[in-house]
Amino acid sequence: MSGTPENTGSEPNSTDFRGNLEDRDGGSRGRGRGQGQGPGRGRGRGRGRGQGRGQVRGCSSVSSDHVGTRAADSRGPPLCFSLKSCMIGAVIGRGGSKIKHLQSSTNTKIQIIDGDAEAEVKIFGTDDMKRKAKEAIDALVKNQEKYMPESSADNATAQSSVESVTSQNPGDNAASQHQAEKNLSTSSIVKRVGPVIDWDQIRAASIEWKQRKWADLPPIKKNLYLESEATSSMSAAEVDKWRKDNFDIICDDLKKDEKRPIPNPTCKFEDAFGQYSELMENLTNAGLEKPTPIQSQAWPIILQGIDLIGVAQTGTGKTLSYLMPGFIHLVSQPTTREERNGPGMLILTPTRELALQVKTECSKYSYKNLKSVCIYGGRNRKEQIKDVTKGVDIIIATPGRLNDLQMNNFVNLRSITYLVIDEADKMLDLGFEPQIMKILSDVRPDRQTVMTSATWPDAVRHLSQSYLKEPMIVYVGTLDLVAVNTVKQNIIVTTEEEKRAHFEEFLHNMAPEDKVIVFVSRKLVADDISSDLGIQGVPVQLLHGAREQEEREQALEEFKAGYVKVMIATDLASRGLNVDDITHVYNYDFPRNIEEYVHRVGRTGRAGKRGISITLITRNDSRIAGELINILKRTNQSIPEELVTMAEKYKLREQRKMTDKTPRNYQEKYKEF
Repeated sequence: MSGTPENTGSEPNSTDFRGNLEDRDGGSRGRGRGQGQGPGRGRGRGRGRGQGRGQVRGCSSVSSDHVGTRAADSRGPPLCFSLKSCMIGAVIGRGGSKIKHLQSSTNTKIQIIDGDAEAEVKIFGTDDMKRKAKEAIDALVKNQEKYMPESSADNATAQSSVESVTSQNPGDNAASQHQAEKNLSTSSIVKRVGPVIDWDQIRAASIEWKQRKWADLPPIKKNLYLESEATSSMSAAEVDKWRKDNFDIICDDLKKDEKRPIPNPTCKFEDAFGQYSELMENLTNAGLEKPTPIQSQAWPIILQGIDLIGVAQTGTGKTLSYLMPGFIHLVSQPTTREERNGPGMLILTPTRELALQVKTECSKYSYKNLKSVCIYGGRNRKEQIKDVTKGVDIIIATPGRLNDLQMNNFVNLRSITYLVIDEADKMLDLGFEPQIMKILSDVRPDRQTVMTSATWPDAVRHLSQSYLKEPMIVYVGTLDLVAVNTVKQNIIVTTEEEKRAHFEEFLHNMAPEDKVIVFVSRKLVADDISSDLGIQGVPVQLLHGAREQEEREQALEEFKAGYVKVMIATDLASRGLNVDDITHVYNYDFPRNIEEYVHRVGRTGRAGKRGISITLITRNDSRIAGELINILKRTNQSIPEELVTMAEKYKLREQRKMTDKTPRNYQEKYKEF
């Protein structure tokens, strides 16, 4: 039996419902009571598919005539209004709890049809009940507005307050409802169009704000260089010869406009610090005879107040190249320590070990009682806060802990006039760039900046462009990666099973004066080897990230003092470990990249001394054999035939993989159903 609905204006007698706006026009799936032509199973509640309110299959025995009449008699036209989509959740509640309560308390049925930006709400029931339900929904929306941005709340209020004018005449009501929807749609479109952003004005405001931020800072005195007669009298030919004889030092001015003359190198300590007797005394007491190549060329540049990028191998004296000019910079400022009200020099390092090493150098070459403090994670935070707040001249810090103190206003960085970013490549490898950006945002922009690095990858170049102004660059030898040429590098091609035998043979042949640092890839391997050596009665220390900071410091002290001759370490110690009398570096495991290999080897052969490195390499390391051969060639090292064969086989395997790959055929034959 079929029937025709008597009242097309009535809506399904449904529970809470969320559909799509197109459900009103057809083409969607709906749930609810429907009237339409069907194949004789009765009419009632069920799931239907069709156009609009078309065919609905049901499972009730109530006729469609009766349903349509009852809907028309018991309820008038629905109360319709629009609601911002972001408010739907506030009306429905978790699991539909709120809308179910609304329906039961007001004896109404509420339908919500969701759209892209707005939803249509329809309330079915008597006029009094519809009004109560509408008031309850308005209250929910108003309460939700407290937790929304002002603009969103205004839009939501405007949307929810628009409702159709109910009329006794269904036709009039439909017309007024259509007009309300049209007005609402126009209003919504107008509200969604935001104001045009004036980026030029924003940039100008930002520049003005920065100028106000740094307007009250005292001036900086940068150019402090007094060139000695011996340095100034060097001819261009003499300068070129000196640079060539000292590891092919290359200097360049990165200023974009007119280039500045590169200062002549200071070949003796007197040429750079002759007028600073206390510094000269400290250098003499340390037993240093002459500057290293990078120190000779970096000192005159930094003392002239020019930003510097120093690229040199590990163990070439980069630390003193920025420390000595920094001391002079601090004591020569027109602002006294008391007036400065904060530190004057900041040295950022990637690791705790390097920070402690720089702190040791600061204390060793102390000048004019300048006070330095080391800030890093793993030590008592309260003590570090106490040290910083009671007044310091130099802060040596890792980015993480310094960023912590900065964010909590325990350290004033506005007074910094001399900034050092040490081992910039390692800093980026460890992911410290966000912390560096935050730290430098509070350091005055007209500071003097020095950046050091052992390598010169694109990431370091980008960092230098961001934080240095018109710098000069000094690099020793080449910008390509190269190991120190004071180390004899021995390569042993072996297997994983034979590694321990090679290592035990080396230990058996160690001389009493030898001191070795053994690098492994994992903490577990380090613990294993250390335990075995301890059982055998070999004095050994252990250095890796899983140990407490106090234990790591004790291990370093015992190794430096010579109480133990063997140190087992992970790559944690590949940088910043400055022990002059290390005679051997033993690479038990090959590092993850060739850069770490260079830094490991650089732990020996320092301060002009000779050193030896032994590296065990297995088939698992064949991917890096070619790069290792290049490093060995640059320093004229002997290259084992097995290593060359390994590199060639790996290259052939990679070429075979490329040729064996066949392009995939993405044209698939579609199946017909």
